Amino acid sequence: MDLTVTALSCHRGDRRILRDVGFAVPAGQALILRGPNGAGKTTLLRSLAGLTQTSAGQISAPQDAMAYAAHTDGLKAQLTVAENLTFWAQIFGTGDAAYTQAVAAFDLGPLAARRTADLSAGQKRRTGLARLLLTGRPIWLLDEPTVSLDAQNVARFAAAIRTHLISGGSAIIATHIDLGLDALTLDITPFATGRDTDDTTDDPFAEAVE
Repeated sequence: MDLTVTALSCHRGDRRILRDVGFAVPAGQALILRGPNGAGKTTLLRSLAGLTQTSAGQISAPQDAMAYAAHTDGLKAQLTVAENLTFWAQIFGTGDAAYTQAVAAFDLGPLAARRTADLSAGQKRRTGLARLLLTGRPIWLLDEPTVSLDAQNVARFAAAIRTHLISGGSAIIATHIDLGLDALTLDITPFATGRDTDDTTDDPFAEAVE
């Protein structure tokens, strides 16, 4: 699905963080967000996902076309990896095939029976990212997705992105890591009007179950 953003202005409370943001991401393409810490990358992603206020502009795709993965992994600590992923597959109605694909993409089979409370930070991150494949949503919004991942699992994540793009999906990624993608880039610094110091810990998929 194509995504076009036109003259978008984003606020946090009564502060305008970004003004007149515009870009287009065609289906099958990734966009990398650039800019210093606090420039507004998180605010932009949350605005696209419908979690942060916008005061002007247009977003061409509906919010239910987007899956947002934030800084937190949004997992239930007392559930196993398999139980967490099965829950989200049921929420989004994507079924066993999507579950199998997600487990394989992030090499979660050996961890399936373990409680997420007992996982390392990197293992939790892999499990959280695997949920993207369970949403069935074409547009992925990713905020520093490689935090806590080692080089091998960064490569796994990049491969999952490529598979998503090949299938006609798209992705907008705030990252300082080179993922080796043939991607568009957008420096949001020219659109920034105030420092974004938000460190929200919202569940990255909370909007799916409201």
